[in-house]
Amino acid sequence: MTEGARHSLSVLGIAGGPEAGGRTSTAIAGILGGAAATGAATTLVELAFTPHSDVVAAIDAADAVVLGSPVYRATYSALLKGLLEGTERGKWGEATAPLQGKAAAIVLTGASGHHFLALGDLRNVLASFFAVQVLSPGLYFDHEGFLDRTTLTEGSAALAAAHGAALVDLAAAVRSSKALSGITPQV
Repeated sequence: MTEGARHSLSVLGIAGGPEAGGRTSTAIAGILGGAAATGAATTLVELAFTPHSDVVAAIDAADAVVLGSPVYRATYSALLKGLLEGTERGKWGEATAPLQGKAAAIVLTGASGHHFLALGDLRNVLASFFAVQVLSPGLYFDHEGFLDRTTLTEGSAALAAAHGAALVDLAAAVRSSKALSGITPQV
């Protein structure tokens, strides 16, 4: 990928936690840092404090998204579910499909490793329902992945940065491929 192609890519991070600056925002910032290191422009929005219409417009304008959430009751947050439920996908008379043809990375955070399987639920919704190209594997960080609420451990930070760089590569591949960017939801 050329340096110019990386500079023209934009990556939007969406934190689906109830508070600004929590562990989920920290994890997303680590991924965005890896994307920025490749030359991509990055933005982080806190879903709890941003109108859904503004988030949907930002998704539409971005080349790639990072969706993050704390895990509650073995799944991603109601805030993130609400955003996805209110986001059109170009079917049944809907006029827009802002997630379609995007590359995405997902990161979930939780108290223990027991809830990492919640990644599969979010991946399935994005890939199957919205026709998003989702970077695999998703990331899950429990408390051991953090030094404190705003600092990832060295290993977690390296893993997040690697995912950010890989997301930029995936976004560039999707952007340059009519086949990948043209896939739509089947139902």
